[in-house]
Amino acid sequence: MTITAAELAGFTLARQHPLTRGWADDETRLRLLTESHEDPDILLANSLEVAELRTERFAPGQPVESMLNYWLPSGDLHAMFSMRFEGGDTTKPFVDATPMTRSPQPEDLQALKQSALEIYGMHKPRYLRLWSADPELPGTEPDRRFLAAPIRELRPTDVPSGLELKQVATVDHYDEAKQAYADVDAQHPHHVVEAGIQDREDLQETADEGLLFDITVHGEWAGYAAAVVKPEDSLGLPAYVVRDLILTKKHRGHGYGRHLSHLLAQALPDPTHVLIGTIHAANHGARTAALTAGRQEIGAWLQLPLDQD
Repeated sequence: MTITAAELAGFTLARQHPLTRGWADDETRLRLLTESHEDPDILLANSLEVAELRTERFAPGQPVESMLNYWLPSGDLHAMFSMRFEGGDTTKPFVDATPMTRSPQPEDLQALKQSALEIYGMHKPRYLRLWSADPELPGTEPDRRFLAAPIRELRPTDVPSGLELKQVATVDHYDEAKQAYADVDAQHPHHVVEAGIQDREDLQETADEGLLFDITVHGEWAGYAAAVVKPEDSLGLPAYVVRDLILTKKHRGHGYGRHLSHLLAQALPDPTHVLIGTIHAANHGARTAALTAGRQEIGAWLQLPLDQD
């Protein structure tokens, strides 16, 4: 059975959290979802040339076909299986099965696991990643949760005196921001796998797009706030995706964090968009700050461990 990007878009839209269906009209979301499924999902299902490049990079010596995507049945459910690597790290392989004909249920998990291992078992993937509007699915483990709200609903209130965001064109404080992440990692070791700063070049691209902001407190640099346009994480919404919200060690613990979503939302160019971000389920501080700011949980990635005998 073959599948088109438009058909995938229809399945994906039907699975979205009901709350989000009022944030953008279906026509807009179907168009954006079709574009996001065309590349990479459909591209990776059909392009041997791209599969060859991915094989050379991630799995030299393995069959090229093992880097293609496959639209396959698992019971009465169809899913698009794709070989992925966390952050491009060849030591962190996983299988993604986000595009599906319907949301997964506990009784689907064994068949999904079997399909993933039959196709990609030679890469020894650690887990199968699923997406659901419901963040709880028995038999799976938590991954990242999607938290979002329309920018028009994120109005700053009671912002502490001196706390501001300023759009910047260069990444002059990159080393300080990198240290800020390292300080959080030292205090919360699990944070290193939950969040990290962009490469300097990528952060400069964010600045070039007008989406990087200095956080200042009474004029003193206190951190970075940044957003990106990333269709894969936008769920078909016209959205900005939160990429960096980091405060220096000196400026943490003063109650600033819960105001950053509001300030970032109001600083972004298009107020008709949605502000969306993924936060690891274990990152309680970031989740609490986002929820307090008015963002709401609208879905989650889940992990199905792929233990191999």
